[in-house]
Amino acid sequence: MTYTFNELKAKEVIHIGDGERLGFISDMEVDAVSGRILSIRVPGGYRAFGIFGREPERVIPWENIKKIGDDLIMVEHLRRAIEK
Repeated sequence: MTYTFNELKAKEVIHIGDGERLGFISDMEVDAVSGRILSIRVPGGYRAFGIFGREPERVIPWENIKKIGDDLIMVEHLRRAIEK
């Protein structure tokens, strides 16, 4: 099955282990030579209702995507990107 970036952005990312709703894809990392997707990025949540900014974005390696459904993308084993 193939997806466009816009189709993937419209699907909510859910952590498979605890059901946490992570949000929606904001960006992807692609290998320029092979054309393979290396990871997806999901913005971090707001801290204290946005008063203290956002948490670091979550970088999810493509291998950790377990299922892409009609409305959801199920993932596991998250790591956070370095906060800028």
